Amino acid sequence: MASLRLVPSRVYPDLGAVADASELRRVVGALLTYGLLTSMLMLIVCAAAWAIASSRGNWHAADKAKTGLVVSLAGAVLVGGALAWANWLIGIGNQFQ
Repeated sequence: MASLRLVPSRVYPDLGAVADASELRRVVGALLTYGLLTSMLMLIVCAAAWAIASSRGNWHAADKAKTGLVVSLAGAVLVGGALAWANWLIGIGNQFQ
């Protein structure tokens, strides 16, 4: 039976092939910044709604605000992580050029 030999290949992103790669980085960075700002603002709004609803005794609204707080926090973590991950990948791609 023939043996299968795996040869490691060198596949790296070629950011020079994309026209205006610097413009692409700016657009992606701006979109991630807007996403982070939106999730942080929603975090503040949901925290305030949770505090007000709890103090008024409206437990259903407090529960919904608590859920919104967790979702906005998860969104902020994901957007912040996506930005850090994209920068890390771009840095690795630039090492091999």
